[in-house]
Amino acid sequence: MQGTPEPEPAWSKGLKGPALAIASSDDDRLRVLAGPGTGKTFALQRLAMRLLETHDPHRILVVTFTRTAGADLSKVMKKLEVPGCEDIIAGTLHSLCFRILTSNAALEAHNRTPRTVISVKKGGGFLGFEFDPMLRDLGANPAFGEIRDRIKLIRAYEAAWARQQHQAAGATPTGVDQQFEAALVDWLIFHAAMLIGELIPETLKYLQANPRAPELTQFDRVIVDEYQDLNKAEQTILDLLARNGKLAIVGDEDQSIYAFRHANPEGIADFSNRHAGTVDETLVQCRRCAHSIVDAANSLIGFNHIGSKPPFKGMDYDPSRPQGEIHVVQWDRLTDEVAGIAEYINHLITSKRYGAGDILVMTPRRRIGYQIRNAIRHHGIEAHSFFHEEALEEDAAQLAFTLLVLLANNQDRVALRFWLGFEGEQWRTEEYTKLRAYCDASGDSLWDALEKMNAGTFSAADYPELLARFQLLKTQLAPLAGLTDWALIDALFPQGVDWSDAVREMLAGTTIDILTDADALAKLVRDYVTQPEIPVEPNFVRIMSLHASKGLTAEVAIVTTVVDSLVPTLSATLTGDERRAATQEQRRVFYVAITRGRDVLVLSSPAAILPVRQAHAMRVRVTDRTGRTFASTFLGELGLPPDLPKSGDDWKAAGYTS
Repeated sequence: MQGTPEPEPAWSKGLKGPALAIASSDDDRLRVLAGPGTGKTFALQRLAMRLLETHDPHRILVVTFTRTAGADLSKVMKKLEVPGCEDIIAGTLHSLCFRILTSNAALEAHNRTPRTVISVKKGGGFLGFEFDPMLRDLGANPAFGEIRDRIKLIRAYEAAWARQQHQAAGATPTGVDQQFEAALVDWLIFHAAMLIGELIPETLKYLQANPRAPELTQFDRVIVDEYQDLNKAEQTILDLLARNGKLAIVGDEDQSIYAFRHANPEGIADFSNRHAGTVDETLVQCRRCAHSIVDAANSLIGFNHIGSKPPFKGMDYDPSRPQGEIHVVQWDRLTDEVAGIAEYINHLITSKRYGAGDILVMTPRRRIGYQIRNAIRHHGIEAHSFFHEEALEEDAAQLAFTLLVLLANNQDRVALRFWLGFEGEQWRTEEYTKLRAYCDASGDSLWDALEKMNAGTFSAADYPELLARFQLLKTQLAPLAGLTDWALIDALFPQGVDWSDAVREMLAGTTIDILTDADALAKLVRDYVTQPEIPVEPNFVRIMSLHASKGLTAEVAIVTTVVDSLVPTLSATLTGDERRAATQEQRRVFYVAITRGRDVLVLSSPAAILPVRQAHAMRVRVTDRTGRTFASTFLGELGLPPDLPKSGDDWKAAGYTS
């Protein structure tokens, strides 16, 4: 009589083929190449589940690209009642580096303070906001070049001077690099701050300089998602952490979209050259997208692989998925596009075909996203926008946040430096350099030195503009003292103005009460801007940038304002090689966006943006006073039928059918 067969373990249920091989892997070095929607996250979850059967959960590290993804991993396993799942270390590499540096007092030992300098993108991709005065101050050394050159030096420093994939991260910089690092760190130490990107080089320095560091033997298994978005310095840290354990990485070179951080597709492509004995598994069946969307995505990204050997193949269909729908629509004007997309969403919801949470709208500009959000709400449909990267883009928002920070802590030197230099010629660098030298010599803080000037106990003869700005600051802080919760929010970020919209919307989704003072409010806003989280299972329409959509899924994906100069966005100053590389990355961004949708993909564009000043404000290239735009050249790379594009009016009249 045969015995009762052993029940199938939970981690392997429903798995077969490459997914089962990934979940059951005990390979020393495993590389999983997986396109969008091919089930890589599911396979990773099952691998972690299996490891928990035999491993101490504290010795398992799962590195995800977002905090949300890390939380989701634990959430899924907890739902499946996997013992030990709550003790796995899962989260972003930046959060891990912060924990390593703070737990060992490494930051304190180097006189560093984990106060983040906040940046926002400006025209031409320049870093702005709190970076503005810092970049200006660093210009004292002509060897550092113009602002754009200094930004490139900062990015290279954050990548531990590994500008290219083949370079060794953490090598001692020489020449201008060395001078720049010294000047930058000196500025940051004086201002008691750090760049968020500094966590990587600081952690790398710590691990390389301390071969007995406990973190180097802490993990038996290291699992890394979205490996293609890591730069060489980040890859090196993970190699060090997995030096005495096993390393599994997952990614897709066609979804590498962070070149500005020196991440590039070669990072995952050459993994096997850097790790002897690498075993490869490939997930090629797109289980997310309908067949028509898979076809369009393959056609688009194929343009990045022209001439590749072996020839580019692309993703396969999941036979259980439907053919799906793709709609390519052009409207007369941007205002028509905004209204038309809102009406289409209203049609989907009122017809009960989809719920609000099933719809994801991606747009290349925050101002357009706000207009669409408001138009959707006009139909009584809940919608929320997520433009964290632009929340502090406007001068008024930056000043409001600076007041908030200084209200919470008047000794915050980064905020005070911004306030003192704002709207001054060269950020009042000449006066500020003298004041900083005085503070270095006397031991006074910036605030205390300015207070002495204001009281007349320290001569202000060399600092007339700085003193005037300080007096204005005190005048504006006075009525804010003692305010909390929404009274403080309303005073700083008033309702009904465009520049405060993003911050107010974020705060509306948090707990605000009488205990929410300036310090708590500043932390909320700072976390929102530097560590954003976007709901993955909402009950409302989500609206965001194409970049921010990565990792999300929706039944209906709508990409709006798909016009040249926005999709793709290319600087006119790029060289030929730079332009080709930037075009390929922008194509990858668009590829990521169109593969968010499961059933329906809508690609929308306006034939004109008026008034023309609105187009210019959004850095959209228009041909003349008519505000004429052109649909993106990427649309012609999707392999769609030539008769598919329709005017918005015809699409609506046809009941939104192709």
